[in-house]
Amino acid sequence: MPIDRREFLAASLGATVASLPVAVARAQESSQAAVGKLGIPGPYPGRVVAVHHPNCIASGAYESGPVESMIDRGMCELTGADAPLDAWRRFFEPGDVVGIKLNPVGMPHVISAPEVLHPIIRALEQVGVPRRDIVAYDRYGNQFEQAGFAEWLPEGVRWTSASPTFQRIQLDMDGYDSDVYMEMPLVHPDYGEEYDLSDAHVRRSYVAKFLTKEVNKVINICVMKHHQSAGVTLALKNMSHGLVNNVSRSHATTTANACGIFIPAVVDLPVVREKLVLHVLDGVKAAYHGGPGRSVGRYTWEHKAMYFATDPVALDKTGWKAIDAKRAEVGRPPIALLKPDEDSRWLNAQVEHIELASNFGLGVFDDERIDLRRIDLS
Repeated sequence: MPIDRREFLAASLGATVASLPVAVARAQESSQAAVGKLGIPGPYPGRVVAVHHPNCIASGAYESGPVESMIDRGMCELTGADAPLDAWRRFFEPGDVVGIKLNPVGMPHVISAPEVLHPIIRALEQVGVPRRDIVAYDRYGNQFEQAGFAEWLPEGVRWTSASPTFQRIQLDMDGYDSDVYMEMPLVHPDYGEEYDLSDAHVRRSYVAKFLTKEVNKVINICVMKHHQSAGVTLALKNMSHGLVNNVSRSHATTTANACGIFIPAVVDLPVVREKLVLHVLDGVKAAYHGGPGRSVGRYTWEHKAMYFATDPVALDKTGWKAIDAKRAEVGRPPIALLKPDEDSRWLNAQVEHIELASNFGLGVFDDERIDLRRIDLS
């Protein structure tokens, strides 16, 4: 029976997982997030809530009222709560310091939106988390500011980053925890110009102090878009490439691509599994090609949906299928079979990172086990 490229690569990378010596230094005792416990895959493994609202965007601008109603309904359906605040209380309580991971990379076309963030901050306040204990974050401070995030944060909400600016050599340590890292025998070839490639430092991705020292729970607000090397940027990649340094080694060139294994290896770190308690995928506006940011503006569409989950694998499988459905609508091949073109230069997009994340125990990949609940607020 013929095998398609995605099946072949998933099988090949599955063998790599078994043979690749991925060592992890951990600041806390290793543990698996049990069903019912906060963390990954969380209390609702396999459950994804998709909420559609036809009026959530108009003339390219998010509409705050419909977006807030989408969040309220999505949180209630995810948790089974009768009221939105009861849903938020399932995750947060007074005394928590809550981080919110944003995404500015597709600026200005597909990035985190204030209309999504503001009702989430209000909900946190209403369950007893004051603004001073809410910390918005992205890895690069200059991108956070260029995207306008700092300007539209409510007064009193703090923000931070791990690195001040994007760098070619991503081994700066000021914002990262030297005791918590993912180690993988994968080195960016350019590092040989300045570093000894046998140095363990170049084989490690250190976790941001934001996660290890500043917050005890994190909401992952991700966006829906295509990514040339990883296939898609959804919940998993928003964590793997936003919470650690030395990530460019995962896609060093258009042919030396290791996102398939790099992404789940980072998310499998206990500090990520235990503190990332909720994933909100903003698909009000999305991008089906040209990602992460270079040409994404030509391929955006108003998907008019938001997704809610504690299981990032089930969430990403659902988002991946939505992007592929749009690609089919416009006559493009599925992401797993994509070859280089004028706006996507990588040889093979490793969307199989989602299935491999399931193999790591990070969530549910099998469609038959995903409990997808669709809600239309029209």
